[in-house]
This record gives sequence, C-alpha cells and structure tokens, in this order.
Amino acid sequence: MTFTAPHVDWAHLSPVLIVLGAAAVSVLLEAFVPARRRRTVQLAFSAAALAGAIVAVAALWSGVKSSGGVRVLGTSLIVDGPTLVLQGTIALLALISLLIIADRTSTGEDAFAPSAASVPGSDYEELARRQGLAQTEVYPLVLFATGGMLIFPATGDLLTLFVALEVLSLPLYLLTGMARRRRLLSQEAAMKYFLLGAFASALMLFGIALVYGYAGSLSYADIATATQNPTGLDTLLLVGAVMVLAGLLFKIGAVPFHAWTPDVYQGAPTPITGFMAACTKVAAFGALLRVVYTVIPGLQWDLDVVMWTVTILTMVVGTVIAMVQTDMKRLLAYSSVAHAGFILTGVVALDAAGVSAVLFYLLVYGAATIGAFGVVWLVRERDADGVILGEATHLSQWAGIGRRHPWHAGAFALFLFSFAGIPLTAGFVGKFGVFSAAVDGGAWPLALLGVLASAGAAFFYVRIVVLMFFSDAPADEAPAAAAAPEETDVAVGGGTSPAVATLVAEKAPALTTTVVGTEGFAAVAIGLCALTTIVLGVFPTPVLDVISHMSTFLP
Repeated sequence: MTFTAPHVDWAHLSPVLIVLGAAAVSVLLEAFVPARRRRTVQLAFSAAALAGAIVAVAALWSGVKSSGGVRVLGTSLIVDGPTLVLQGTIALLALISLLIIADRTSTGEDAFAPSAASVPGSDYEELARRQGLAQTEVYPLVLFATGGMLIFPATGDLLTLFVALEVLSLPLYLLTGMARRRRLLSQEAAMKYFLLGAFASALMLFGIALVYGYAGSLSYADIATATQNPTGLDTLLLVGAVMVLAGLLFKIGAVPFHAWTPDVYQGAPTPITGFMAACTKVAAFGALLRVVYTVIPGLQWDLDVVMWTVTILTMVVGTVIAMVQTDMKRLLAYSSVAHAGFILTGVVALDAAGVSAVLFYLLVYGAATIGAFGVVWLVRERDADGVILGEATHLSQWAGIGRRHPWHAGAFALFLFSFAGIPLTAGFVGKFGVFSAAVDGGAWPLALLGVLASAGAAFFYVRIVVLMFFSDAPADEAPAAAAAPEETDVAVGGGTSPAVATLVAEKAPALTTTVVGTEGFAAVAIGLCALTTIVLGVFPTPVLDVISHMSTFLP
C-alpha cells in the first residue's frame, strides 16, 4: 500500500497562511523579545503580516478573475471572486484597526489593562500599573482572530466553517475582557460574549449534524445537490439549515440573536469594539452569502419566511432601540444591528447584483465603523485636577465638543452621515445598492421598510451632530449622567494618576470632556476611514465595477 501525498495549492492559501503563520510567530516573539522592545516589534510584525495578506490577495486577483476560482484542500476552502474581495476587505480593515489598537494617549496608556488576569482593584493590578506593564499579547490575538475571519467566508464544507468560527471567536472573547478602565464591565461583557457565543456554536454544531444526516456529506456542493432531490427527511434538512443559519446570524448580530451586541460593544476596549464591529461582520456576512447562495438555494421557498422575518425584526428593533440610548457605544451597537438588517435585504434578494451590493456595503460600513469608534476612544473625561480619566460615552458629555475640537467632531459627523445614508457619502451608495438589489429580486417590501428605517435612524444620528455643534456643556458642572451612581474608575494606592480599579461609586463632580492627545496612529486611522467614506461616496464607480466582476460564487 502506497501513500499518495495530497496536492496543496499553497499560493491560493497565501493570505490565510501569512496571517496565521505570523500569529504563531508572534506568540514566540512574546517569549523571546525583551519587554522594552516587545511592543514595537509586535506592532511592526503584525502590520507587515496584514499588509502581506493584502498583497497576496492582489497577486491572486487576476488569476481568480480569469479562472472563476479554485478549490483548495479538496473541498475545504474555495478561493473565488467573493472570497478575495472579502479577504482583502478584512485584511485592510484589520490593518486600520491595528493602528487604533496600538495607539497610546499622551499619558502613555493604551486601551488595555496592564494585567488583564488580575482582580480589579487588587494590589497586583496596582503593582502592574506602577511597573508600566503592557499587554502585547493583544497582537497575536488580533492576528489569530483575523486569520479565522479570512477562512470563514472561504469555507467549502460545514466542518471547516465551524472550525473557522471558533478560531475567530476565541481570541475575541479574551480581547473583550482586557479593557484598561471599567474592568468589571469589560469582564462581564467577555463572560456574556463567551456564554452566548458557546450557545450559538452548539446550535450551529447541532444543525451541521442534522444536515450531515440528510445529505451524507459536509461538502457544500454535495449538500446543494442533495437539496434538489426531495426525500422523506426534508424536515431534518430544514431544521438543520435553520440552526446553521442561526449560528451565522448570531455573528452578524441579527435579531433575535443580537442580545450580546450592546453589552459587548460597551464593555470591550473601544479599539477592539471597532475591530469586531467591522471585521467580524464582514467575515460573517461572507459566510452567510456563500451558504445562502450556493448551499441552500433549493430551500428558498422554505427559508424565505425565516430570512424575511429576521431582516424585518433586525431593521426595526435596531432602529427603534437606538433612538432611546444615552450611551454612545450602546447607540452604535444598536446602529450596527440596524445595519445588519439593511445588509440582509441584499442577501435576501438572491440576485447577482445583491452579492456585489453587499460586498460594497461591508467595505464602506466597516471603514465608517472603525473611524467612529476611533473617535469615541479619543473623547475622554477630565477631572478638576486635569487628570485624564476614562472615555466620555454618555451623550450629554459630547455637548459642544464640535466647537472645541472641530476636526474630531467633523470626522465623527461624517461617519454618522454615512451611517444615515446621506448623499455624497459612501453609506448612501451602499444602501442604494442593497435596496435596489432587493427591489430587482422581488423583495421590494423589505427595501421600502429599509428606507423607512433609514429615515428613522437618521434621527438619532442627526441628534448627535446637533449635540456636538449646536449645544453647550457647562464647563463648571458635571454632565447629568455623571452624578448618577455607576461603575467608574477610582484611584487606588498613592500614585499620581488614577489606577485602573473598577468599583461602584459616585462619580466625582466637575468632570469635563476633552479629546486626548495620542501618538498619532489613531488620527491616521480616522483620516483613512474619512477619506474612504468621502471618495467612495463621490467616486464609487471604479470600486463597484471591480467588485461586480468578482461577485460570482464558485458552485
């Protein structure tokens, strides 16, 4: 008996291999690079890996465009046009997110606890703060999560889909609980995300088992063939398909699987929130598109009612609840839920134009989201002694900030206008594309509801702009929210700057709001996101043409 080595097309795996290989090497760097140089080395190495993944996608572009795509590792991975568009988008957005993740404020602090495993308020935490420890483990975790995201939309069978889901999710659970301030809130968010994520993964795994029981295979192509031949086990297939879709809908934050979104967005370190909100959504929608368009088209009539119901609930619930939020990060969280509903209208269209519209929407939404959370990370509280504290996330604390910091507020307003779909922003082009695809695909009621929900969403976006530029915050009084007892950062020990302990206490009076100075990485990221939002809003045609020629899935 002879062993035949399988043929592996390493070239088409290069974007994934570069990122995951760099993640593994990054772990070794943590062990062998001296502590004083570790952050610089990790940042440069991670940025180079993500840039290398973008270059690898570009190198594969023309070959995949001409051939239509290839299958790699048997049927495990599919590298076709949509795969390359999604992988390029994820790598680009992850690289921009990395700039905000790596940035440090003028006080020398980043967004992460000096020792994430320490008990909040403990002596060990205070000692770690005084010694200036830094959690450079963030960089390999971000690379591992990005590697999983690159695999997720390229999967060709359900087993690889589940493995990719876990590879991208597990690092995010850890990153969510590593916030420097409001530690208890951050750890609570990580626990909720982990428990609900484990439940969603189990749900998907049960669905995979049911689909395998029906089709006798985990391959997408074999399952698609099996759905064309009705048998007495059709109920098994239908239930399994719904459970698999539930796992994917959880990752995009669609109703009723959205419960984790506001808590995790609020509790996670803000740079990680932006990374999750943009890159995870791109990867999850890519996987959902492939499943809906290539695996279960034969179940269109059976699953239409499920997808339509989820899309309607997601748009309505996200928009309505966002209107009553008073915390900026929770407002953006429910905004992301509403946008998941808008993107789902393009998915439900089941039309070739719907694929390209969704791919473009994911790019422009991801850029605006990273930029918006980058601005949120810079807006901080300052006490009467001039000490910079945590992020000022209550809406009342943003009053008048446009007059004191016009550039930051202007960039934030631009991102909000893009979310609202105002013309001459990239968000308008994205919404017009998915709604047009829904109309062409016969889902015009969803498009009509999406337009109405967008009009409702514009209310709370414009409200923030008015608050920033046309309202005044008393300079000598705390905002209304600051007087309420809530979780806050309080000083422990005898240091001159506040420690990172998180306790339930009443906020100190006389807190003001400011935009903190940084090393400049966040400003570069925000500028890139703003430039993308403007350019793709004014001149979207070249990018739309490129995406439209790469929007056909390999069967």
